[in-house]
Amino acid sequence: MAEEAVIELAGREVRITSPDKVLFNERGETKLDLVRYYAAVAEPLLRTMGGRPVLMQRFPQGASGKSFFQKRVPDSAPDWLQTTTVETVNGTPSRALVAADAAHVAWAVNLACLGFHVWPYLAEDPAHTDELRLDLDPTPGTGFAEARAAAWELKALLDEHGIASFPKTTGNRGLHVYVRLQPRWDSYEVRSAAVAVARELERRRPDILTAAWWKEERGKRIFVDYNQNAPHKTVFGAWSVRARKGAQVSTPLSWDELDDVHPDELTLATVVGRDDPWATINENPQSLEPLLEMNARDRAGGLMDAPWPPVYPKQPDEPPRVAPSRARRT
Repeated sequence: MAEEAVIELAGREVRITSPDKVLFNERGETKLDLVRYYAAVAEPLLRTMGGRPVLMQRFPQGASGKSFFQKRVPDSAPDWLQTTTVETVNGTPSRALVAADAAHVAWAVNLACLGFHVWPYLAEDPAHTDELRLDLDPTPGTGFAEARAAAWELKALLDEHGIASFPKTTGNRGLHVYVRLQPRWDSYEVRSAAVAVARELERRRPDILTAAWWKEERGKRIFVDYNQNAPHKTVFGAWSVRARKGAQVSTPLSWDELDDVHPDELTLATVVGRDDPWATINENPQSLEPLLEMNARDRAGGLMDAPWPPVYPKQPDEPPRVAPSRARRT
């Protein structure tokens, strides 16, 4: 078993320790296999992730072992590594990795980072969130088929407002739908737009979609997780490999192929060589105005802000952070 390998990427030599270490048990893909995968998809990967801060989730014992999140780049990192300062919800700063090129990706994979959780802004412009990320999250009793039906409802809504959207698998049971935005709005405004989308989808199809934050209210419906757009939130990135034994990939899709794919079949071994259905995602950034207008109408009609996650400070006009069943008992 080789102790290390040296890979040349983006004009740099990246040292890979324990290259033969198996990370995914189903087919036996190694750390070096994962590096080579990311090198093979570098162009589409960097089209969506390039220049953005990323959060590393490390799996020292492979996909089947325990993991931990690492936001801070260690002091031992090479001098060429690009970083930027990000903050937690409470304002604590951290020196985070920037996905500058394929060498940066390989450096992180050497630390047993399997996939990347990506910030929704470019490191050079942290004040402007340029991605709306709509997370269609299956609840117990639902799965990918229901998420697919929900995605079509979401596409129809966005199409009505002239907003181009791009779907991808999550690498598990759900779907993400992305909108590339003009760099004009901050994360609070983008979240407000996501809240409006979630509420409108629930109004249109309350049988299959819900905006309910409290799990006890969701039933067997797809939850439109608007809080994935809250400040400082990251989302699992396109082309990133999940910590599953089959090495499933969060795979960009075209709308035309959505009905014909199954996420379990999109793996490290099968997605290399696919055409990139997101090839045009950066060419025509979209306006958020139609969705912000929708949110303004909801608020003018008497709706409060939607609930925030518990780690966030209480927000103006937010409803009480008490589960409905507990509130009734009180």
